[in-house]
Amino acid sequence: MINETLEKLKELQDILAEKYQIENELKEIPRSLITKTELVSRLKKSFIEKNTKFEETKQKINDVRIHMQDSERDRETYEAKIVDISTQREYEALVKEIKDSSEKEQTFRKELQREEKVLQEMEQAIEREEMLIREQEEELKAEQEKIEQELAKRREKIQEIDVLEKEITPNMDEEIIFKFKRIIRSKQGKGIVPLHKGVCSGCNMILPLQFVNDVRSGQGINFCPYCSMILFFQEAGDEDILETMVYEDTSSIFGDDEMDDDFDSDEDSESGFGDRDELSDIDEDPEEEEDDEDEEEEEEEDAEEELEDDIDAEIDEVEDDAIEEDGEE
Repeated sequence: MINETLEKLKELQDILAEKYQIENELKEIPRSLITKTELVSRLKKSFIEKNTKFEETKQKINDVRIHMQDSERDRETYEAKIVDISTQREYEALVKEIKDSSEKEQTFRKELQREEKVLQEMEQAIEREEMLIREQEEELKAEQEKIEQELAKRREKIQEIDVLEKEITPNMDEEIIFKFKRIIRSKQGKGIVPLHKGVCSGCNMILPLQFVNDVRSGQGINFCPYCSMILFFQEAGDEDILETMVYEDTSSIFGDDEMDDDFDSDEDSESGFGDRDELSDIDEDPEEEEDDEDEEEEEEEDAEEELEDDIDAEIDEVEDDAIEEDGEE
């Protein structure tokens, strides 16, 4: 039953990996339009700003033309009055008015010429930008149609994959499937990997011996404690056979027979001393007690002698240092 589940998970892994890849493409493909869409938006914004300035310039030109015409009219009026002048003072004042009107007229005329030139350049720039916007919009529309076709194909592919997924997942543990899908999403299409020489081939981490044996036994679904991928034991060549032998030899070191022997030997050693009540009733030999006391006294004396020797050595060392310092002085 477990082997059958593992085989289904292997098939499901390929299907889900393809499905999640297509889903990522569905998210990524429309992003290619973002740049072109932003370009069109900026062109339109620039076009609006330039068109606004164009209208303002046109209005300014009209105002300058009006001022120029007024100055020209004033000049002509003053020139017509010159024949009616009778005094020198009136003549000088009229000449000054004519001169001022002429200067204003020339100033407005130059400004008008300058603004008309600017207006012409702005009109050409607006025409170019309008043409560019039209081209970009056409390209954007064609790109959108192309992308919609690509998205439609991928959506159809996902529907086909969903059908295959439903054919595989019936009668499988929903919790395992849920975890398996999350693992594949986070591990870039991998969710179930083989065990190789006691190492998870998904994260290359060495696994505990007992866990390896559980995977080899094939009695349940085992998730790697490091990367969370599902592990399965894969029969292979001589190297894996040798690895199996090593695991078996290692496990046999702590086999049941040896543990039973050790347990029996522990029981025998405990039974050799008898019950605690019996031990309390045994009388100790007085001679053995005296020997023990003598040994303790000797050990204490030896310790005291060693302590005295250490103290004497430290005193001698201090005296030697003092003598050396006096000699140096």
